[in-house]
Amino acid sequence: MSYLRTVYSSKREPPTTYPQELIDYLTRRFQIKKGQKLLELGIGNRFFLKEFSKKGIKCYGLDREVFNDLDKNIHIKKVDLSRQKFPFPDKQFDVVYSKSVIEHFYSREVDLIMSEIKRVLKPGGKVILLVPDWPSQMINFFEDYTQVHPYDRLAIEDLLKIYEFNNVVSERFYQLPFLWKYPLMKVLAKILSLILSTPNARWITEKTGIKFVRWSVELMVLGYGVK
Repeated sequence: MSYLRTVYSSKREPPTTYPQELIDYLTRRFQIKKGQKLLELGIGNRFFLKEFSKKGIKCYGLDREVFNDLDKNIHIKKVDLSRQKFPFPDKQFDVVYSKSVIEHFYSREVDLIMSEIKRVLKPGGKVILLVPDWPSQMINFFEDYTQVHPYDRLAIEDLLKIYEFNNVVSERFYQLPFLWKYPLMKVLAKILSLILSTPNARWITEKTGIKFVRWSVELMVLGYGVK
């Protein structure tokens, strides 16, 4: 059985424009530039690496499951992140990125991952982590049975500071491109989060198709640091 083919099946995760919009946002906000080298940990459905690659970024990925349908410009290696070091020399990458990955590992395994991130980043290199926000996702967190380590905003901030990253950012993050463009509308999103539970917000979005409801309530944590 394949975790990726089950969890990221086209039925459960149909293609959307979200990967493109997220990568557009992250590259602008954190000044990720054409020609830089980026490593993604846990490539999942591969959409994010493909979007980074379209911007002329040199893309590499690590995962324990590897498919052969990637662009030839994306270099993927099979690695068990829980116990193996990254198969790269020191100081190789400008950016290390992961979304919905480190929550699948226990603390001692995250220690290895963070040490390896620090090792393979160039001086001044950037790490970007996105993880489910425990306060808003605790009810549905374990619907993915492989998730074992919840995080909140402070936990990600502490994790980055413990590994001596600089210019640390840790914030609750809305997966709504509309709110990245119009941040004042976060007031409405916060009101919805006060009156709706995550299951209720999901139900409303399922019935109405209004994504704003679910993603106003179900948040991520965005962490960022500089080596």
